Amino acid sequence: MLTWLANVWSLSQGWVVALSVVSVVTFVACLLALPRLFASLPEDYFTSDRRPKRSLKRNLLGVVLLAVGVAMLVLPGQGVLTILAGVMLLDFRGKAELERRILGRPRVLQTINRIRARRGRPPLQAPLHAPG
Repeated sequence: MLTWLANVWSLSQGWVVALSVVSVVTFVACLLALPRLFASLPEDYFTSDRRPKRSLKRNLLGVVLLAVGVAMLVLPGQGVLTILAGVMLLDFRGKAELERRILGRPRVLQTINRIRARRGRPPLQAPLHAPG
């Protein structure tokens, strides 16, 4: 029994270390990438009907950011902003409504516009109706 517990503890330590490393790497990557992504958006991105064309690479990157963002809801990092970035890259039915719901969170649009202001970009226009 003690040998089994020692093995379980050893495996658990490995997972803790691995998750810690992944958490730190994704946190730093998001700190570097998200400001650039949000600053590159046209100010009418959430109010305009024109959207980027479908792309497999964008969708794959969107899935990765979405998964990392969900993980960051419990790990260190900016989970909601990372989820929003992933959703923005994905192409699916109901995407605009989901983006509006995320931007309806009290501080999400404020945070994005602060990031844009630091990069000398005008604030994003708020969606016409952001459900509460």
